[in-house]
Amino acid sequence: MPNGSSADSILTVSPEQLTDLLWRRLEPERWPLKPSQLPEGAVLVGGAVRDGLLNRLPPCPDLDLVVPGAVLGTVQRLAREHGGACVVLDEQRQMARLVLKGWTIDFARLEGDDLTEDLFRRDFRLNAIALSLSPPQQLIDPTGGLQDLQDGLICAIRESNLRDDPLRLLRALRLMAELEMRIDTDTLAMVKANGALLTRSAPERIQAEVLRLVAAPAADAAITLLQSLDLLKPWSAPDWKHSHVNASQPLRAGSSMTLEEQSLALPLARLTALLSDSGLRSLRFSRRQIQRCAKLRRWQERCGSEDASSLDETQRLRLHQDLEADLPALVLRWSEQRRNRWMQRWRNPEDPLFHPRTPLDGDTLQSELSLNPGPTLGALILHLTTARAYGRVSSREQALDEARRWLHRPPSTSESNRRCD
Repeated sequence: MPNGSSADSILTVSPEQLTDLLWRRLEPERWPLKPSQLPEGAVLVGGAVRDGLLNRLPPCPDLDLVVPGAVLGTVQRLAREHGGACVVLDEQRQMARLVLKGWTIDFARLEGDDLTEDLFRRDFRLNAIALSLSPPQQLIDPTGGLQDLQDGLICAIRESNLRDDPLRLLRALRLMAELEMRIDTDTLAMVKANGALLTRSAPERIQAEVLRLVAAPAADAAITLLQSLDLLKPWSAPDWKHSHVNASQPLRAGSSMTLEEQSLALPLARLTALLSDSGLRSLRFSRRQIQRCAKLRRWQERCGSEDASSLDETQRLRLHQDLEADLPALVLRWSEQRRNRWMQRWRNPEDPLFHPRTPLDGDTLQSELSLNPGPTLGALILHLTTARAYGRVSSREQALDEARRWLHRPPSTSESNRRCD
């Protein structure tokens, strides 16, 4: 089988050929530890095996190892000997992580009497394929994961395994989004029947799955299914189903938005539609991520799906200040012509409105105009930023003249709010 073959041909070659192909794709010579330096009896399991068979390994894949016997002491010793760091993940279950030379290697103690029993305790059959690391290497697939890879199916091993760790319910959707596979009918019924158990999972673990899901290639299809299952309902906005249809709408075929711009816009738009502000807080998202979603949600509601021309100068400036980095997420739902017009200006870092800056900073204004810190200085900076954004000042001298004029304006003078497009 050629190196670039897809999962369609996984079962068309002998087990020996498949094992050899996987071993070459894993490139163990690049690992921070040689396989011979790992504990005796160690086997590679989970995502690295699955992704190697699918030929979708990243440059430094996370390696998940199952080893017989105690783990913590072994990982601590390896960290000392090779200059890495040991992170204890679960002391009771003997799970630890070795961080070494930019790689992450997770070690877990074998659960049950043998490897087969351990593999049957896992979530999905495609994640329960193991590769022995001692020569001659051998693939171990007691649950039928290889067939699932070939068929493009995500199948739970047992319903009780999903109930034991309810995060696996959400993981099924995340794998669907990342691997672009289907969840089989029985597994989907299991997810639907046990969806309420997801609230028992740690918020940080749910957050990690959601972040991966919204950035995945088949996120829109997975989110549609997620919506029908109400799996994230405890953390969703009251009108989340309506919001999802709008915010996660795929880009039209004629869009000129680049892949990089899509990768910036789509995950944020999907996340904003999926989770409410309180839901984001409950799931322990970072303050910055919560603020990004809140600002996007506010401007989506203010601008609607097509137009921002009703905004006056002050409002329009605030929009670009709030969404300077995230504007692509706002314009996703707009008509292509209007979206492209805004994107062309956003791509220009020198555009004074789409990337607003004050022409004079506070220190300069205090020094040149003998001002003190306070509300007047803040209002002046906003006035100058607005003037620069709309082309009324461009040089330092013009900005100083405008600042003096503004400071000496009659008390009754008020700045008019201009409409802008």
